[in-house]
Amino acid sequence: MTRRMLTAALTLTALTTAQADVTLKATAEGKGLGMSGTTANLTYIKGLKMRSEAASAKANTVTLFDVDAQKLYILNDKKKQADVWEMAAFTREMSQSVAAGGMRASLTPNGQTKSIQGQNADGYDIEILVPATIGGPGGIPMTILLTGVSWIAKGAPGAADYAAFYQGAAEKGWIFSDPRAAEGAPGQAKAMAQMYAEFAKIGGIPLESQMDIKAEGEGTVAEMMAKLGGVSTTTTIDSVDVTPLDDALFQVPADYTLKERK
Repeated sequence: MTRRMLTAALTLTALTTAQADVTLKATAEGKGLGMSGTTANLTYIKGLKMRSEAASAKANTVTLFDVDAQKLYILNDKKKQADVWEMAAFTREMSQSVAAGGMRASLTPNGQTKSIQGQNADGYDIEILVPATIGGPGGIPMTILLTGVSWIAKGAPGAADYAAFYQGAAEKGWIFSDPRAAEGAPGQAKAMAQMYAEFAKIGGIPLESQMDIKAEGEGTVAEMMAKLGGVSTTTTIDSVDVTPLDDALFQVPADYTLKERK
């Protein structure tokens, strides 16, 4: 093989690896705030686009994330409708309730390893602190604390593309929950988004994560939070596939109407 042919082959290999699509099947179990249950999650990633399908005993939800276009869509199959959020504006609104400057986040290797789905995963202790307010600017101050442990497989199939998506989303201040829920609990939403940003820095896929989220405050806020308690979740990746994905998965169906949300 000539040097030119070798260079071309290596370039093609690099491009193929960089452009690999990722499909993740996961199971999440959660409890807290008077609720508990199991959710089956199916996540598709293609570049800076993601499709998330969540199925539980109560509801099935499909969400489309388009980081480049700064759009988030929640599909309603019964109404043939897609609720649309302009995420640049939503991020600015969220910043009024969450002080990013006071946020602290760390993923610290704990020296443990674990085999999950045939992949070697390293253990990391998670600690994320997010200052927030209830009711926007001038509201009641509170602190959201997310702690836990995650088992991350670096170099696993799809890891680079998984990390690239969340890194790109983090740079634009994205969240990964329903904006309607995030408006009511902006600190929790920001803490979760920051956790994914920290995963992206490591460059691997979190094959198993256990986390606890609680809110802390003073006076009546502290009393209210103590009554509500915290939220605990465990998420396990059941499989990872890097088969190429159809672009249509990341698009709103042609027969759906769009409803702009604020």
